Amino acid sequence: MLSHYGLLVLILIAGVVYSVSTRKLTPLAAFTGAVVACLVFAGAGYTGVTMMTSFFILGSAATSWQKHQKQSFANPEEHQGGRSATQVLANAGVGAIAGLLVLVFPVYTSLWIWMMAAGFASATADTLSSELGTVYGRRFFNIITLKPDQRGFDGVISLEGTLIGVAGSCVIALVYAIGFGWSSSLIWIVIAGTIGNLTDSVLGALLERRGYLSNNAVNFLNTLIAALTVLLIYLI
Repeated sequence: MLSHYGLLVLILIAGVVYSVSTRKLTPLAAFTGAVVACLVFAGAGYTGVTMMTSFFILGSAATSWQKHQKQSFANPEEHQGGRSATQVLANAGVGAIAGLLVLVFPVYTSLWIWMMAAGFASATADTLSSELGTVYGRRFFNIITLKPDQRGFDGVISLEGTLIGVAGSCVIALVYAIGFGWSSSLIWIVIAGTIGNLTDSVLGALLERRGYLSNNAVNFLNTLIAALTVLLIYLI
């Protein structure tokens, strides 16, 4: 048992050191991420931590990819020197809440973990679609009006970016399936992740662009909606 948790401690220390040394996260954000990872681990074990790590690695790689090309139209709140603790909670907070729910209401463990996976699927889809879609997208349009719009603006999507986001959700769903078994839950995680990603764009166009919501609030809401999507499926 000691070695079981010892491995987790090593993973967390390595993650904190790497994140801070490479300036991916601020020191406070790295500590916050470690706390979130502990809650995720408490709920879903190493599979949960792997889902969170997959999101972080893919998101960091996508953010760094063609960074200079994206600077002219990137959201400065998303591309500052190191991601803040608030940004960590915005993207992984739903996963932490799900882990906490496992501890409080263990009878619904499978549901909470399913919701956790949906949240990480949405966070991954959102990050990959926005970061890589702006690079590889060909035609950009406003998700509300469906009219051509400027890439990089809130609420603007492309077909290429959306498909990349779906691929990101598939990665999280695959990790979930390897850890908890292959079932229809795999498909619903991808669907929920995609719904969350598109919801992010809708909120961006309607509220964030007008200053009613911050980028962090939109990110948290898209992961929450993804989690609530699988909750609705469970209830039905």
